[in-house]
Amino acid sequence: MTLIKSISGIRGTIGGRTGDTLNPLDIVKFTTAYATFIARRSQSAGTARKRVVVGRDGRISGPMVRDVVCGTLVGMGYEVIDIGLATTPTTELAVRWHEADGGIIITASHNPTQWNALKLLNSEGEFLTAADGAEVLRIADAEDFDYAPVECLGRVVKDDTMNQRHVQSVLDLRLADVEAIRQRKFRVCADTINSVGGIILPQLFEALGVSYEILNGECTGQFAHNPEPLEKNLGGIMERMRQGGFDLGVVVDPDVDRLAFICEDGKMFGEEYTLVSVADYVLQHDKGNTVSNLSSTRALRDVTEKHGGKYTAAAVGEVNVTTKMKEVGAVIGGEGNGGVIYPESHYGRDALVGIALFLSSLAQKGCTVSELRKTFPDYQIAKNRIDLTPETDVDAILVKVKEMFAKDADAQVNDIDGVKIDFPTKWVHLRKSNTEPIIRVYSEAQTMEEADQLGKQLMQVVYDFQ
Repeated sequence: MTLIKSISGIRGTIGGRTGDTLNPLDIVKFTTAYATFIARRSQSAGTARKRVVVGRDGRISGPMVRDVVCGTLVGMGYEVIDIGLATTPTTELAVRWHEADGGIIITASHNPTQWNALKLLNSEGEFLTAADGAEVLRIADAEDFDYAPVECLGRVVKDDTMNQRHVQSVLDLRLADVEAIRQRKFRVCADTINSVGGIILPQLFEALGVSYEILNGECTGQFAHNPEPLEKNLGGIMERMRQGGFDLGVVVDPDVDRLAFICEDGKMFGEEYTLVSVADYVLQHDKGNTVSNLSSTRALRDVTEKHGGKYTAAAVGEVNVTTKMKEVGAVIGGEGNGGVIYPESHYGRDALVGIALFLSSLAQKGCTVSELRKTFPDYQIAKNRIDLTPETDVDAILVKVKEMFAKDADAQVNDIDGVKIDFPTKWVHLRKSNTEPIIRVYSEAQTMEEADQLGKQLMQVVYDFQ
């Protein structure tokens, strides 16, 4: 059983002993610590409203976690805006729309069904910084809590309008060419993994005039397959696309912040190329800079430079990417896992925004998905993982890897997040995951064989060290 406290929030498996898993007592503790933190932050800024937005994905444990979170916030004297079953980007936007002090998203994103998590937002509807997250953890572990007296208890207010408002905000984006999309009469097949995508994507498709078929569309939380939108997990929709009749396949994760496309012939577009393709479209209209994390494809750099912009890499983690985007004034950014961050909408990964901009690009270019894919630099990325044991000394492993390549004239070593080694035509990145008890080993080259070989070389270093 597992409990992970990181830049990505409080995440764990449901059930088990306190302190080891995400269970009711720990949910109360972390929710109270978060409420204490945002109360102090908003009071010092003179913006205290005592209001928090709560949304959740379709996980089986969602109702239980929501009830504990909402009850705790009420006990802290907060008005809770419960927006119900909602995507992560919907909840982020709802914090701004409700002028709340913060928000809690109840989702474990791409993790399997036994997991859940509390993703914590600030008053801008953006994830807490690493420093703020650390302060929440300090409060949780070091302080006695002070709950509201009976006459100051909060309340729960339901709001079921946020999905519709989210869809409309996408339609209103300057680069969302709704008329061109409607004229193309796209036919789309979407896999929504039995979570909240099955609720909101039909609304988006109907608003865009797109005909659609939804696979795994009931929001039961019984995930039909491993919920991470990787090719190895998507045999069902790939086969459905091969049968013909669709222009595009769309895949989202349980909280709809990650997005993958499938070509009309059933082949993967490549989740790394979700951001690349959307960025290429945005940069055609708005010249500027881009940002992605260290584990993302070089193709974004190539596309950015082609349009006269500057590409910058950030540490892995959405808040690291958005912070860097603000620093460099990026017009588009995100992560190679299919996360598109478009500041004109908000500073958060948003699959709905990605879908609308991708369809706009297809409509304006008048091409197929596979034809569009051929217009981008062709890199191959291998994504491997190593399961951690309690005895694994990750820091010592990273030091060992740095020492291996320190004297290699062809290698540029970056250690802002794990260790990344850049070679002239390839790279490999070794880092401890923020969301799972694993080491991620990502490697990219001009062929999959070369990329996988490079990744396996680094993996063997870890195995030899253990």
